[in-house]
Amino acid sequence: MIKSIISTPHAPGAIGTYSQAVRVGDTVYLSGQIGLDPVSMVLVEGIDAQIVRVFENLKAIAQAAGGSLNDLVRVTVFLADLSHFAKVNETMARYFSSPYPARAAVGVASLPRGALVEIDGIMAFGH
Repeated sequence: MIKSIISTPHAPGAIGTYSQAVRVGDTVYLSGQIGLDPVSMVLVEGIDAQIVRVFENLKAIAQAAGGSLNDLVRVTVFLADLSHFAKVNETMARYFSSPYPARAAVGVASLPRGALVEIDGIMAFGH
């Protein structure tokens, strides 16, 4: 299968050796997003703002791939402090509608640039 790279200026550009997303057939793999503002490339402050910015970044990439967040079938949430998991749930409910994607949440020691949250995902079309 041919892989194609998904890229949008409405989400932060890659800060390493990766693409914002890669499509293979009817599946799109979205790289992990942290709360970077796509224009300034500066991390927004506070857990609430970072969670919203992460979902906005993922939404922009999903749209660039020709879909929406509701096309995500799997997300992984990485949190520097698992006590913020309820905040992720609250915000996620504003961005997704039922049926929700499968999900895992992982507590980590640290994230790039001192971020408090990172989320990646997998989109599937034709479902």
